[in-house]
Amino acid sequence: MTFQVYDTTLRDGAQREGLSYSVIDKLAVARLLDEFGVGFIEGGWPGAVPKDTEFFRRARTELDLRHALLVAFGATRKAGVAVADDPQVRALLDAQTPAVALVAKADIRHVERALRTTGAENLAMVRDTVTHLVAEGRRVFVDGEHFFDGYRHDPAYTASVVETALAAGAERFVLCDTNGGMLPSQVTAAIADLTVRTGIAPALFGMHAQNDTACAVANTIAAVEAGVRHVQGTANGYGERPGNADLFAVVANLQLKLGLPVLPDGCLEQMVRVSHAIAEIANIAPDTHQAYAGAAAFAHKAGLHASAIKVDPLLYNHVDPSVVGNDMRILVTEMAGRASIELKSRELGLDLAGHPDAVSKVTTRVKELEAEGWSFEAADASFELLVRSELPDAAPVRPFALESYRVLVEHREDGAVVSEATVKIRVRGERVIATAEGNGPVNALDEALRVGLSRYYPQLRHFELADYKVRILEGTHGTGAVTRVLVETADGTGRDWTTVGVHPNVVEASWHALVDALTYGLDRARV
Repeated sequence: MTFQVYDTTLRDGAQREGLSYSVIDKLAVARLLDEFGVGFIEGGWPGAVPKDTEFFRRARTELDLRHALLVAFGATRKAGVAVADDPQVRALLDAQTPAVALVAKADIRHVERALRTTGAENLAMVRDTVTHLVAEGRRVFVDGEHFFDGYRHDPAYTASVVETALAAGAERFVLCDTNGGMLPSQVTAAIADLTVRTGIAPALFGMHAQNDTACAVANTIAAVEAGVRHVQGTANGYGERPGNADLFAVVANLQLKLGLPVLPDGCLEQMVRVSHAIAEIANIAPDTHQAYAGAAAFAHKAGLHASAIKVDPLLYNHVDPSVVGNDMRILVTEMAGRASIELKSRELGLDLAGHPDAVSKVTTRVKELEAEGWSFEAADASFELLVRSELPDAAPVRPFALESYRVLVEHREDGAVVSEATVKIRVRGERVIATAEGNGPVNALDEALRVGLSRYYPQLRHFELADYKVRILEGTHGTGAVTRVLVETADGTGRDWTTVGVHPNVVEASWHALVDALTYGLDRARV
């Protein structure tokens, strides 16, 4: 039986707190999911959510999907209402999707207390709605809401919901851990017992897991190992409360660990690109520590790891990062040894293999600086400048030499706060004095430096401060604490780089980071 990968980012994933997709956003996410190769994209609940109704209308002419089928989500008919007269069921048909997903109560307690109807009427609601939609030419999936909790409470009734849906023509019955409270062993046991009780092959079941026990991915994999051949999840695990099963991790595990070809050829390596693009659309920073897709998923910090990686990268990587579109990274910290320094330098395009003395000097210097609070993990540009300063044929050219700088902050009677900076520097043998104002001392210092250098380095007009972060280092307290500053600079062409500075004075720490940023950027521009 064909394996089905079913995405519900646009419906269940959109229930994440603080997340709201526009119709244009939903169309863009659907295209990305299709590029990733999922088989089904649940687009929303037409009729209940106006934005979703609009999405399905526009999707008919604006989406050209290569791999996926769109699915409209809705509920079974209401109790006591004929299925042909139910407006929500009509809205599912009006969405004109080839497939429909129905949520049905699979826990008798929810049937009686939430729906306020009988168990028999609930079964009739499932049977009537599935039969009606199948007769209209739709492929039907039934999501058994609260299946696992219901099965533990009253297995006979919950099993009857499963049997009714499949007998009426549903393609899959999806076992939903709606409250997210299951563990993998409990999922396996429930599926095994359901198979024996009903005589239904587990390949006709699906799995939908919430992440309240941090087991959503594990529970999904356990269901597949128990015979399930339909999995549901969301991009990056987005969803209500702690979220849903991360579809990227689920798919990667199925394909790379269990050997199941669940995606079309060439799609798995699109994972990181698609994951980060969807995060951008959702206006959520990508999770750097996300399995497979995160920037730190294949990042190595300890020198012992790096030594082994230098021999064979797979010794400390559970898979080749490139198969999911990711890269291995070596982090440079006080834990770094010679191998870490060599590998990180090679990653930045600097070959230290023939410079053992330089490796020793850089390793020692990194450990000394990190002991003082410097961190090069997120400051590749500063690290590269440090390495190159030890290479006689690659040392960066410093664009200026500092004579002095001064920063003033004036709080005026009318409440206005003005910062002014003056820098005295030497550029190409000339003494330059420049003054500028800014909205803060660091901004004023940056502006003054640019004023003084712009005549000599016109490329500076393209540089802009993209991000500025200040952190008080652990073990230091109060206004006299040591601070670490990270500066991210961009050049307007899509390139950006990060530099670091550390000092008890936040302006001096910022100065170090700013000087490295301009030095690195100008050197890269080959001035």
